[in-house]
Amino acid sequence: MAASKKKKGVVIGIDVGGSTTKIVGFKPRAAGEGSTSEPTLIAPLFVRATDPITSIYGAFGRFTLENGLALTDIDRVMMTGVGSSYMTGPIYSLDCRSVPEFSGVGLGGLYLSGLNEAIVVSMGTGTALVHAKRRGDGSVDVNYLGGTGVGGGTLQGLARKMLGVDDISHLEQLCEGGDLSMVDLTVKDISRGGQLQEVNYDLTAANFGKLSDLATPNDIALGITNLVAETIFMISVFAARGCGVKDIVLTGNLADIAPIRRVFETLQDTFGVRFIIPENAQFGTVIGAALYKGLK
Repeated sequence: MAASKKKKGVVIGIDVGGSTTKIVGFKPRAAGEGSTSEPTLIAPLFVRATDPITSIYGAFGRFTLENGLALTDIDRVMMTGVGSSYMTGPIYSLDCRSVPEFSGVGLGGLYLSGLNEAIVVSMGTGTALVHAKRRGDGSVDVNYLGGTGVGGGTLQGLARKMLGVDDISHLEQLCEGGDLSMVDLTVKDISRGGQLQEVNYDLTAANFGKLSDLATPNDIALGITNLVAETIFMISVFAARGCGVKDIVLTGNLADIAPIRRVFETLQDTFGVRFIIPENAQFGTVIGAALYKGLK
């Protein structure tokens, strides 16, 4: 009897963004790894490069090398993101397919959170929101709701212009010593106590509406991150109310920044919603891309 051909099974997802490329893989669960038929996630990674093609091949090479994958182990490659359009052919003759970015956002958000329905927010250079809902047959409906130009690009641009800081990790460190009362105007600043019923007087009335001449770089850094986080927070709340859901899943690179996370954690009870920042949140879209239309 002829030896049976080894079955290929690894599906690779690649998300080509404006400045980074993210890559992840799923492999079929081996016998003895549990009763579930769900595939096993291979640890994701990201790389930076000056152009999309260099970034794609750099990410692919590093990912396969670090995980001991040969081309014969790979079933297909699922591509998404703004830079994926630069790939007009297969990668090393592998089956390469395009995935709508918003589908990746929704699928990845539900997978990472374990929810069957949620508003999924992708916080990248800008911010996009989708309503994702799993059907009884396991398929997922994903509806794009809109978004805002406020996101990671806003954070970087304002930090560069106002503080001369290009590195987001340095901006995050500056925030730790910041005081928002030197930057933002609150409801308490413009209202007499008790005038407004059922209003949290600590809420921001105007971002940078009380910028003091004595504000330090730390104060301004915190003001910038607060502006971005609160903008995303409020459009997420409006989207959740419009769809009749309370669970909001945050994905994308901004989900990993401590002062931004704190805004969502602090304000969620005031507005009756639940924000979820799952493990591997920054890889939500690329994970969804790899899961697109299921794994065979």
